[in-house]
Amino acid sequence: MDMTHSRIGAILATIPLMASLCMAQINIGDKLERKAKERLERKVDKTIDKGFDKTEEGVDKGAKEATKGSKDKKPESDDAVDSEVEDPSGYQTSLRAYSKFDFVPGDQLIAFEDFSQDAVGDFPARWNTNSSGEVVTVDGAEGRWFKFGGSGMAYPESLGVLPEQFTLEFDVTGLEEQVSCSDLYVYLRTAEGSLLSEKVDGMVRLRVVPRGAGTDGEPYSEVQVWDREGNDAMSNTRSLTAPASTMRPPISRVSIQRQKGRLRMYLDEEKVWDLPRAFSDAINYRLVLENNGCEEQPILITNLRVAVGAPDVRNKLITDGRLVTHGILFDSGKDQVKPESYGTLKEIATALNENPSVKVRIIGHTDSDGDDAKNLDLSKRRAAAVKDALITEFKVDAGRMQTDGKGESDPAGPNDTPAGKANNRRVEFVKL
Repeated sequence: MDMTHSRIGAILATIPLMASLCMAQINIGDKLERKAKERLERKVDKTIDKGFDKTEEGVDKGAKEATKGSKDKKPESDDAVDSEVEDPSGYQTSLRAYSKFDFVPGDQLIAFEDFSQDAVGDFPARWNTNSSGEVVTVDGAEGRWFKFGGSGMAYPESLGVLPEQFTLEFDVTGLEEQVSCSDLYVYLRTAEGSLLSEKVDGMVRLRVVPRGAGTDGEPYSEVQVWDREGNDAMSNTRSLTAPASTMRPPISRVSIQRQKGRLRMYLDEEKVWDLPRAFSDAINYRLVLENNGCEEQPILITNLRVAVGAPDVRNKLITDGRLVTHGILFDSGKDQVKPESYGTLKEIATALNENPSVKVRIIGHTDSDGDDAKNLDLSKRRAAAVKDALITEFKVDAGRMQTDGKGESDPAGPNDTPAGKANNRRVEFVKL
């Protein structure tokens, strides 16, 4: 018992010291003051909670090193990040959980990055940076991930000036025990000059502390807009509610949409920002990402998609008689519709339910990876899963829908790049 009291006393004794450290930042400037206070306050809370947890349990779990795939690994080995996944299916969420998610991706895919063409341990070949990073794999999660190695910026060189209507999506996660300094910044900045500079003129900046940033930390976001002269035109912050998940660290989906001046951002199923005048017609924007965190607390991203345009689902399906969508998503090799497909499915279901005489054939398509026969079977099962979702979640009459699959036999384009493969993974609706 004496040891227990001494441990609690030691923990509580750190609070004045941490508070004094926070006060020492006052004269640095408004921006640094706010950021330092946020981080220190979260760290104080986290320290106290951990202290009592350890006292009660008598267990020191510690923070696990969770990144592998560095240069000293064998090049042929896809070493994985040890993320202590309690249940790999924990990320799987029902479609119903996304019932307020109205995000619909653009209808023309222009960029896709899953780092599948990069060697584990290498910095991505198609990216540039002023810091460091490497491609890794994550235990319990699919594919390869780009791990930001400490504070610094990076951007995909092949993605040029963004159009006035586009959508941007990517998966993001962090490592265990990350709360104090695992921040991801999404910069939509002027294409003039160096993309890796510290300039803020003509920039829209989104700060994301995803639910993967800690075992029990809450999601957090910030938006800031500067005009062409570098003046602060708009800023705000929000704390968000962490969705339930058994995956540790959980994976979050960031979805961003520009419609001329309007900016929308979603974290998982929640709409975080909807700003009618964030972008300027006079500025050409490009994408830059920054890990504004610690070397020991990296941010990991994958499945970055950029698409153009605002899809006119009703006109293409009802008038043109053919709709091709990349907004209905599946995990690799699986036929379960992912919950972030909800917005696209809802648009399609609305068009069908408002035109009850229309019948459609739903056709699944895959890329060329894997066995031909298995891809054909997978495409048929995916089409059937889409039909089932439309029936179950949106009450579309089953008799109005047929299903089919063509596997890899009818590609929309070459399968020789990640973007080409992503473009071939699609669902087609044909009016009968």
